[in-house]
Amino acid sequence: MSNQQTLDRIKQDIESNDVVLFMKGTPNFPQCGFSGQVAKILGHLEVPYKGVNVLEDGEIREGVKAFSNWPTIPQLYIKGEFIGGCDIVREMFQSGELVSAFKTAGVPVKDAAQA
Repeated sequence: MSNQQTLDRIKQDIESNDVVLFMKGTPNFPQCGFSGQVAKILGHLEVPYKGVNVLEDGEIREGVKAFSNWPTIPQLYIKGEFIGGCDIVREMFQSGELVSAFKTAGVPVKDAAQA
């Protein structure tokens, strides 16, 4: 697959899903601690999302880094917007910014106050 085809596939995933997490492993079986932390936060907030296992496809794994200009996995996207990796998502979750970002984007989320 060409580099452009890989980037097109990444773009398609991001555009056709409200929330996408490029991660190592799957939402139910994360293969690294950082991916697991983000998946746990999304699960805690009951946010529906598509998990893309970058371990299954080396081109996607490298392509998503180029696509976002971000060197690490996991990577979270909300409504096409790159949010960040594990540290940023965790900080946003702790401050309440993540719930606000989901609500602003129109993504169903369980309010942290109810959690």
